Amino acid sequence: MLDEFVGTVGRPRLTRPFRRSPGGLSFRSWRRQTTPPKPPQTRPKPPGSPLRTGPPRPPTRSTAPPSWTCWAPLAYGELAAFERLAEDAKLAPTLGDKAELAKMAAAEFHHFEQLSDRLAAVEEDPTAAMEPFAKALDDFHRQTAPSDWLEGLVKAYVGDSIASDFYREVAARLDTDTRALVLSVLDDTGHGNFAVEKVRAAIEADPRVGGRLALWARRSMGEALSQAQRVVADRDALSTMLVGGVADGFDLAEVGRMFSRITEAHTKRMAALGLAA
Repeated sequence: MLDEFVGTVGRPRLTRPFRRSPGGLSFRSWRRQTTPPKPPQTRPKPPGSPLRTGPPRPPTRSTAPPSWTCWAPLAYGELAAFERLAEDAKLAPTLGDKAELAKMAAAEFHHFEQLSDRLAAVEEDPTAAMEPFAKALDDFHRQTAPSDWLEGLVKAYVGDSIASDFYREVAARLDTDTRALVLSVLDDTGHGNFAVEKVRAAIEADPRVGGRLALWARRSMGEALSQAQRVVADRDALSTMLVGGVADGFDLAEVGRMFSRITEAHTKRMAALGLAA
């Protein structure tokens, strides 16, 4: 008997197979329901990575200013150019010169109408949109009021060219349609060639005029750059455009390079007038 008992110790005990009871569960179903679920696997964060707390972040939105932001100052500039050319026409020495300036003034007013219509098309009131830029341009014209016909020509040539260079810098960062509108408005109305012809003829007739006009051109250029820099610094939307969409203010180095390019173009125009930069 003892031998028979010892021989059965190492063998598995035979039992009846597990059978599904009527209305009951199979062994596998019972095991699935009684086994606790495994916890979800999470990827461990690398050492030193900060844990984010607080409410979820809002969806990222573009901070680029709308394309029409530059239309308002450009529109007021065209309106001011019309007014200035009409005033300069009163100083013209001949009837032919008066007629040429009047024609240029009409072209500037047409440019103003184009921009004003586009502002209205995007449901922006043109007058309200231009108002913030009026003081800077009015101050420039007040501080650089010409004393005679030649000074008026030089100021218009120098000031208008600097403004055109400034807005071409802006236009390079705009969408295709808006860039085309800005560049069409900046098309030369013929004033540049007219000014160069008249100023060079006056210098040939009296070389002493060249020194006086060169000083006047440098003063006009300095005032124009000063006002342009003030407009950029005061208007975040324009500064954002100039540096390619930087939302947190503007890069002074990039704006400085832009004004350096404008200054180089001015030097070439002074040479065209026959004046020392």
